[in-house]
Amino acid sequence: MELVPDTSVVIDGRISDRVEDGEFAGATVLVPETVVSELEGQANNGRETGWEGLSELQRLLDLEEAGDVALSYIGERPGGHSGTEAEREMDLDAVIREAAADRGATLVTSDEVQAETARAKGIDVVSLEPISREVSTLAIEEFFDETTMSLHLKTDVQPMAKRGDVGEMRYKPIGDETLDQSTLREYAADVVEGASTHPDGFVELDEPGMTIVQFREYRIAIARPPFSDGLEITAVRPIVKTALDDYAHADALRDRLSERQRGVLIAGSPGAGKSTFAQAVAEYLQGEGVVVKTMEKPRDLQVGPEITQYTELGGQMEKTADSLLMVRPDYTIYDEVRKTDDFEVFSDMRLAGVGMIGVVHATRAIDSLQRLIGRVELGLIPQVVDTVVFIEAGEVTTVYDVSTEVKLPEGLQEADLTRPVVMVRDFETGEPQFEIYTFNRQVVTVPINDSEDSGVEQVAKQEIEREIRAIAQGHVEVELQGPNTAVVWVAEHDISAVIGKGGGRISEVEQRLGIDIDVRTHDERPDGGNTGGGASGIETGAGGSRTVAPEVTSQHVVIPVDGAGGETVEIEADGEYLFTATVSRGGEIQVSRGSAIAEELEKAIDHGRAITVS
Repeated sequence: MELVPDTSVVIDGRISDRVEDGEFAGATVLVPETVVSELEGQANNGRETGWEGLSELQRLLDLEEAGDVALSYIGERPGGHSGTEAEREMDLDAVIREAAADRGATLVTSDEVQAETARAKGIDVVSLEPISREVSTLAIEEFFDETTMSLHLKTDVQPMAKRGDVGEMRYKPIGDETLDQSTLREYAADVVEGASTHPDGFVELDEPGMTIVQFREYRIAIARPPFSDGLEITAVRPIVKTALDDYAHADALRDRLSERQRGVLIAGSPGAGKSTFAQAVAEYLQGEGVVVKTMEKPRDLQVGPEITQYTELGGQMEKTADSLLMVRPDYTIYDEVRKTDDFEVFSDMRLAGVGMIGVVHATRAIDSLQRLIGRVELGLIPQVVDTVVFIEAGEVTTVYDVSTEVKLPEGLQEADLTRPVVMVRDFETGEPQFEIYTFNRQVVTVPINDSEDSGVEQVAKQEIEREIRAIAQGHVEVELQGPNTAVVWVAEHDISAVIGKGGGRISEVEQRLGIDIDVRTHDERPDGGNTGGGASGIETGAGGSRTVAPEVTSQHVVIPVDGAGGETVEIEADGEYLFTATVSRGGEIQVSRGSAIAEELEKAIDHGRAITVS
């Protein structure tokens, strides 16, 4: 009797079992090289199925040496395959069927599709029932207690865990003995088997080097070399389940979400409780008769079965969004919104009329909104996001209302500077916190406060510097005299260029910025022009360093270092290291304008910092 096993029964160990119980005793087992190649590839990628299959081949070899079976390897090793995983598996199945047909052997499989296809081709088949070993608990659960949020296991490292209350988690060892490779592999095999057989488990992602599974409430990632530098298992579970009523502003947020579909960003740092809050919002909405879906990769939110959780379709969230528009949800929870593609999908669905709630990593509430700038047209931002909720240590600490007004930005006074402004207000008090608008072709976010050096003044000063430095070749300094007036000091040789014929050039700058600008030379400064960048000569200091006066030309920043040709020197600004360079034979260093180094150097010069060479 000649048998050709496919990969499924080799992994399950079904051939050696039947040899030992007498059913296949004395048979000739012909193992296709394509099966060996597949098992080897799985083992190399750290998959336990590969190791189990290779162990079965070793058992068959032991049985051959004992005289219980004859073992041979047939066929050739397959070449590379550039198609999908499913296409590659179908090709391998076809090779195995052909091997059985060529030898007139019996194909042994636990794959129902493979068995039916072989029978249709006239091949003898022994079809075995797939092994079903339902796992109710995982071995790694013994590491969890009621305060454990995440477990971290790695080869040659003590077991570690994050334990504590929300917002006060501590990462600490939870065992004295380091874990060896064999133990970690057993844990990994247990996790994969449990996810594959348990009714509340599934494999979310299975790629070379990384497997992500869901088992009951546990989200488990298994990383393997070469993707990671060692076998590592990370298991996360929610330790707190909250309701919307548990948070500040609950009544107002309920009314806001129920009034109409909204665009909401839930922001916070990692571990702050963003997903826990998102789950509370999702379940509140579902309880109010709202159709709620989620978009997640990987699926991580712990929500009830009434809320369907979707992941990437064909590797693209854009396709998931297209499908969801056919499902017509009232609200979609998007966890997490990180990359440009995510923001574009979020925006497209929101503009299509779907209520969207996105989970975003940010250290400040305003930062989450700024991530839309450049990805969404400025005027559309309030249509995409009208509410920002910031979570810190499991609590709602900040809520912003986002809207658009056509107004004169705070701090500007010329009426013709009126423009569309994105207003970010405190949700509870209605007081404006930030304004976002276009200023001199730049989108700026300006905090609204009563401080002496207000945000709009900072923006105005930066834009004046940008405009004048684009014209002048030498040192530039700007001083704001009021909300709409400024004095600019430039080198004597730059005066005519900055002012322009008949004052035309400076008038254009004033018009663009809405600020009156008085142009003067450095010599007219009250301090006599001592700017740190306009002095001449070289002053030698302690430690072999000397203060120099760089010259800014149209193309270079030139640093004179007389008598040091060929030497390597360090350039500092007020003692802070900037860069290292080699002095030319002519005794100078030239840095091309526009480079990162030149920008740092020019900034130091403009702020009057002493430039030294040592």
